Order: sequence, then structure tokens, then C-alpha cells
Amino acid sequence: MRQDEFLARVCERGEYRGPEEAAQITAAVLEVLGHRVAPEDAAALAALLPGDLGEPLTTGPARTGGSGGPAEGFDVAEFHRRVDERTGVRPRTAEWDAAAVLGTLAEVVPGDRLDRIAGRLPREFGALLRGATPPD
Repeated sequence: MRQDEFLARVCERGEYRGPEEAAQITAAVLEVLGHRVAPEDAAALAALLPGDLGEPLTTGPARTGGSGGPAEGFDVAEFHRRVDERTGVRPRTAEWDAAAVLGTLAEVVPGDRLDRIAGRLPREFGALLRGATPPD
């Protein structure tokens, strides 16, 4: 999948105004994910994404190069709060945004790789990593 295709799918899933908004949301969600998963998992995910979409997974003070500090131990609610913080939306919208991006990520990342990463996280992250749409 090419970068423009990835962003088009995020745009469609999230019902965004266009690829620019989808790119901003994608960067925010992946940056937060990059802080939650182990550095080697962040680097592996980044390598599977098209274009420069994977950069937010491995950037930040503790992540540069994908070999920085350990994964942070926050829960799904904090994941959404951090997405909210980066995008300036309501928490419910942050859940929608995460589902749009991570659902598309799940299309790109081989299932076994995604399962290994999810297996290293608390159970609540399994559905999140597969881009499950939050219940209404």
C-alpha cells in the first residue's frame, strides 16, 4: 500500500475533510502508539509503513532511532487522552481517530507481527491495535 492509499483509507474511515487532516491524525495516533510499544516494536512497525508515515512511531525524546527508553505503561484511556492532547479534539473523537488510523495500520502490518506486539501489551490494547470502532 502506498502512502496516499493509506491516508485515503484513514480519511474514509475517519470521515476527514481530506488527506492533510488524515495525515495530521495519523501522525498524532502513531506518535502516541510509539510511546506505548517497545522501541523495537515501534521501529518494526515504522519499517512496514509506506513513505514517511512511520516516522512518528520512532521520534520523540526517548524514541529517536527506535532505540530509546522503554515503553511507557499507560492504559487505553490515557492513550486516547494523549491523542486528544495532540489533536485538540474531544476524547470521544480521539477514540474515533485512533480506530481510523489503527484499523488502517492493521491492514498493512502482517497479522502475526500485530499479534506479537499486542501480546506484549495489556489485553485492552488488542482491540485498539486492530482499529476496533469504539461502541456508541
